[in-house]
Amino acid sequence: MQALIVGADRLGSIPLTLAEFGITIGHHLSGRNPSHQRSPSHINGMDVVILFTDFLNHNAMRNYRDIAQKKNVRFVACRRSTCDLTRSLEKIGAVKINPRLH
Repeated sequence: MQALIVGADRLGSIPLTLAEFGITIGHHLSGRNPSHQRSPSHINGMDVVILFTDFLNHNAMRNYRDIAQKKNVRFVACRRSTCDLTRSLEKIGAVKINPRLH
């Protein structure tokens, strides 16, 4: 499963959290570039779109959400924290396939 991540300059431990769900990062956009906010062409071939709300404006989020819905791609909007991302992925039916061992 591949994800398009929009928002955040650095992802920190987000890739590890996504790996628990069997999700790899297909493409990551910081969202700072105005062209990234207007034409979300990177959605093609992605299984899920993850929007980090604390790094995006409302128009950019609406753009990505609308395009994802038109292309039948699931999307998640959450803050850039592993806990919030995990909760949001579980809400759309993603299941941990490789939980961390503590």
